[in-house]
Amino acid sequence: MRLDQFLSARTMYSRRELRQMITKGKVTVDGAVIKRADLPVDPERNAVFLCGKYVSGDQYLYVLLHKPKGYVSSADEPGQHTVMELIPPEMCRKELRPVGRLDKDSTGMLLLTDDGQLAHQVIATRSHVAKYYRIILARSWEDGYAAQIAAGLTLADGAQCMPAQAALVPGTTHEVLICLREGKYHQVRRMFAALGNHVSELERVALGGLLLPPDLALGDCILLSEKDVQKMLNYETNFASLLQRLRRSSS
Repeated sequence: MRLDQFLSARTMYSRRELRQMITKGKVTVDGAVIKRADLPVDPERNAVFLCGKYVSGDQYLYVLLHKPKGYVSSADEPGQHTVMELIPPEMCRKELRPVGRLDKDSTGMLLLTDDGQLAHQVIATRSHVAKYYRIILARSWEDGYAAQIAAGLTLADGAQCMPAQAALVPGTTHEVLICLREGKYHQVRRMFAALGNHVSELERVALGGLLLPPDLALGDCILLSEKDVQKMLNYETNFASLLQRLRRSSS
């Protein structure tokens, strides 16, 4: 494909802006400064740099963000800070979007990608990509919660939840791990409201077989490899092992 076409598909710049940057010598291909916007490039073979930063030749981009509070999971929402503000320029593309939502007051794993097919696969109920949340309850966990959640709760508005798995983190009275295979609006919070409790803190700690990296700071993000993506789609995190991991971190 043409150099300007390649860059347009993988950056936030317009074709016009890119042609100007190419003319000014801000683009190199395999170490050589290129001033031709129509130069053919092979995404799999040529190393392209824009303003000194490497531009990945991968067709799609997969970004894992450790979302902090105060940001909405949207590409654009007037009057709100969005998670897109946290993505550095070298990880941004025009079609990059959050997959699913974590509400403004929640933290944890948020996937962003420009791969629409994968995004649909992650959020579609029939795909069963498990989503794991660590939560803090306002009131103590009750023994009957697990059975009610496993049976499928009915929310206050009459919506029916799929059966889910939940357990108290050992050694605590208010900290809980819950695993869902669907994504209704504010579902975890509404589930515990239906049980007569309130979720004070909510953090997504795993997606499928992919765990939130313990060394990834709030507000930071990393690029995921194809191996990471397949791990997320095709495997599930062991619930009991994750429960013990949370126990150690809470000690």
